[in-house]
Amino acid sequence: MTEMTHAAVCKGVKVPSSPFLTETRIKRMAEARYEGEEIAGALAVVREGDRVLEMGAGLGVVGAVTALNARPEAVLSFEANPSLVPHIEKLYALNGLEDRIEVRNQLVISAPDRPESMTFHVRNSFLGSSLIDREGRQTRPVEVPTVAFDKVREEFRPSVLIMDIEGGELDFLSHANLDGIRALVIEFHPDLYGTRGTKQCKDALRAAGFAKVEEKSTRFVWTCIRKVRLSPPQPTEGWSRESVTLEGPVVVPPVARSHVQETGVLTREGLPVQHAGLWRGQRLLTVPPAMPEGAVERLPGKWLWGGVLWRYFPHFITESVTRLWALEGMDQSDFDGILFVPKNPGNDDPAPGFHRAFLDLMGTSLEIREARVALRPDELVVPGQGFGLGEISKGTPEFRAAMAARFAKKVKAEGPEKLYISRSRLGPQRGALLGEAALEALLEAEGYTIFHPQEHSLEVQIAHYRAAKQVIAAEGSSLHLFAFAGRPDAQVAMILRRKSKATQHISTHIEGFTGVKPLWIDHLRRTWGRMDTPRKRLHIGEPDFAAIQKDLIAGGFIGQGDAWTQPPEEEMQALLGPDYQLVDEAMRIAS
Repeated sequence: MTEMTHAAVCKGVKVPSSPFLTETRIKRMAEARYEGEEIAGALAVVREGDRVLEMGAGLGVVGAVTALNARPEAVLSFEANPSLVPHIEKLYALNGLEDRIEVRNQLVISAPDRPESMTFHVRNSFLGSSLIDREGRQTRPVEVPTVAFDKVREEFRPSVLIMDIEGGELDFLSHANLDGIRALVIEFHPDLYGTRGTKQCKDALRAAGFAKVEEKSTRFVWTCIRKVRLSPPQPTEGWSRESVTLEGPVVVPPVARSHVQETGVLTREGLPVQHAGLWRGQRLLTVPPAMPEGAVERLPGKWLWGGVLWRYFPHFITESVTRLWALEGMDQSDFDGILFVPKNPGNDDPAPGFHRAFLDLMGTSLEIREARVALRPDELVVPGQGFGLGEISKGTPEFRAAMAARFAKKVKAEGPEKLYISRSRLGPQRGALLGEAALEALLEAEGYTIFHPQEHSLEVQIAHYRAAKQVIAAEGSSLHLFAFAGRPDAQVAMILRRKSKATQHISTHIEGFTGVKPLWIDHLRRTWGRMDTPRKRLHIGEPDFAAIQKDLIAGGFIGQGDAWTQPPEEEMQALLGPDYQLVDEAMRIAS
């Protein structure tokens, strides 16, 4: 058998001759500059015993150098360009690596709707070949079989991932479950998806708990190690029930208001603090930020971490009070205040009064401080998220105990035993029940007092909720305050005005804190949406009066009486006005 010759040597790996080697590439390989950033990153993080998954093998040099020098247990490489695979296999054979590394001509796909094959656009020079067909580039399309990333992860059990897939990393990271991956080396391609796409890739890595290794990373190639595995808070176990104390951490505020923001708490070494994150269901809303460049302003003293501070009451009462369980049993004289980051850093208007009012009801006079720039408190106590939206809506035992022990202790029950919590005076910009005033008149006739919570102080609202034995409410955020104050022997009915996950959050909150399981009254004849926006929270639902009456009678909330009739169509249309249109997919006309 003729001995194979080689054209270059890179970090001890012999590279056989091939049509893809140019004089420039041969020289760069000899100088260890060919894919040098990826190689340096891989050799920095791969250890003996690791199992390395390589996506985008190229000429096979990076995987082979890693296999030869770092001595992992196994390397599994994937390359979409079928023309490269024979040359990669020759390289492995030339270096005696066949027992440690293999290559497969497949595309690894993390998305759930994976097709059996995908079109791959091959360039003559092989560099830049991609799933993305760029304009102005001469390419040759080939169909390449795919394999599910979850299947590869389950069967191969990788601990390190090396990825250079020419723009495919954005879609991959959007769906990939990176459980089990300890370290990662990735090349970004902003020329294919822009700076926004690059940021999305980096955010996904941070959200999965990966921290950049600064000395082994560049603008386009990151070497990352998973320092913290971020996971949603659980009501019965884990970090949601713990509190950590940090010396000299860095609190990084968001730069703009958005649904998901890059903000939170970093250790003095720059690692994300799991306990400081805000989750909504299974989604992390506070992506761990990068360590700020330059000096960070010192914040003298000892502070309690409050999290994200909302100025909108529904989210304040569900997502800004989640750490206050730590007040129970804490010597508040040791603290200088409660430190938050703003949800909307562009809003510097005076804070709404309910911020201070709620904390007063929790038995604390500690200062509320918003971090508008990066701050380094001398000491920061970070309680886990003990409450919020999602499964955690039932609260941890520590959060529920703190609310029972501290919340509104001086407020006595005062008000009617039958209460209807209305939204009719909030206006359509907050979502509404069409014709709610007519529903109120029917309930008044049944002995219910109509209550508009936004017109009263928190103390008056709580007094009413503690007095009421039967509560009917248009589903909304007022029921979150009711959950903190309602009596355990009350009956509660929610008249649904929309299709939303918020309904389940409210129901879980009420049941978790009072033990009362609310009756859901889900009877909308039609749903109307604003013409100028698709936002579902602004929808207006038209309730079916007869069906609501039937459910309330069955639930014991009202007695038998005259049948409730639907208000006239022209009256409903007049209330609706000209700015709304029927939402066809939500229409459920009663027969």
